[in-house]
Amino acid sequence: MTVPDSTLSECTLVTYYARVDAGELDSGLELLSADVRFAILLPGTAVRGTDRDGVRSYLEGRGPVDRRHVPTHATRTGELEFVYGAVVEDGVTITGHFLASARIDDDGLITGYQVAFDPELGLASPTLASPDLP
Repeated sequence: MTVPDSTLSECTLVTYYARVDAGELDSGLELLSADVRFAILLPGTAVRGTDRDGVRSYLEGRGPVDRRHVPTHATRTGELEFVYGAVVEDGVTITGHFLASARIDDDGLITGYQVAFDPELGLASPTLASPDLP
């Protein structure tokens, strides 16, 4: 099932990013199953784990950041959800793009999560004129 851009906020991953970016870490992590398997693929490194506490450790280990995920596309087919967007720092600088996928269980929790971030290639991007950016 394809999720139109106007309903991006209905996607589990989009909600997860919004909560984490707003500093609501516990609320964001509530969307993950306790035994979520994950891979966070960054330039030159990969962070992998098998539980919610591993995601928490990664997020807390980043230290204070002024970063937002700005989803531009989302789709869902069966239990798999995909989100593409830009990463914006300091409210204005697009530092790269991400492609995330998740397996959503019957309770609406993320049981598998994989995301890749690339600072160079952008397939689609918001502009600074976008109403989603300050």
